[in-house]
Amino acid sequence: MGKTEFPLVSIITVNYNQSKVTCELLESLRKVTYPNYETIVVDNGSPTDSPDKIGTLYPECRLIKSAKNLGFAGGNNLGIKHSSGEFLLFINNDTEVEPGFLEPLVSKLQSDPRMGMVSPKIRFYFAPDTIQYAGYTPLNKVTLRQQLIGYREKDTGQYNSTRETFSIHGAAMMVPRKVVLEVGMMAEMYFLYYEEHDWAERIKRAGYTIYYIADSLVLHKESISTGKESPLKIFYIARNRFLFARRNINGINRFVTLMYLSFFAFPKGLILQILRRRPDLAKAIWKAYFWNFFHFSEIRKNQFLE
Repeated sequence: MGKTEFPLVSIITVNYNQSKVTCELLESLRKVTYPNYETIVVDNGSPTDSPDKIGTLYPECRLIKSAKNLGFAGGNNLGIKHSSGEFLLFINNDTEVEPGFLEPLVSKLQSDPRMGMVSPKIRFYFAPDTIQYAGYTPLNKVTLRQQLIGYREKDTGQYNSTRETFSIHGAAMMVPRKVVLEVGMMAEMYFLYYEEHDWAERIKRAGYTIYYIADSLVLHKESISTGKESPLKIFYIARNRFLFARRNINGINRFVTLMYLSFFAFPKGLILQILRRRPDLAKAIWKAYFWNFFHFSEIRKNQFLE
């Protein structure tokens, strides 16, 4: 079991006011069978829940404290800067892993140098026989909608074949360091949501493929940090849907998509929240839409390792 056979994997997770949840992930990571990995926890400026117990209870992990909340992309990028692995695994703190989940991910990336990203099968932690992710369908270039393959289906083995997929899942994704050095890190302007799909698009444009790895399993608790329907979540999803289109769609398709989002998706979302008597969510959608009118500079900027 030398380092050539088992290259170093840097496992990076971001914590924000959820030290107990993060410790549950770290406890599951202690059981992994892969022999060569490091664990990095980035605390994103937690305001009320001190992350210090993470370092005390799990001294094998490296705890990086950010002075402010950098968002999902920024927190993971900070973790990259402190990592040493040949392969980088980005995993949500609200997950727990199977002991043998790393080997299939590393093996697949080693088998093909043009493979740029992989994600494991993801099932719901609180319904462990139910699938959350078994790949993605292609993105609709007008609506920017896509489907999680297998979502909410009972896992009876119907998605037990590893295959190429349109995009990865941000809750658990592995990327070779060489790919990050070539295309850059995650775009921090997203802050939350869509950054992984933006990254996947850039990696595919560089000539790499993306794979769903069926024999690797992660369990996801989902939405512990942001809430099911919080204004924060609604704002960033609505805002970043526009932002993704502006960064990744060109020509007439870009015009059509932005018209669809402006004159159908935005009014529909706004009216729906008003009818639901959720003025807080309606306000979040309104702010998200107009953010894109006042932020044109650096829209194409990507972060690169120095």
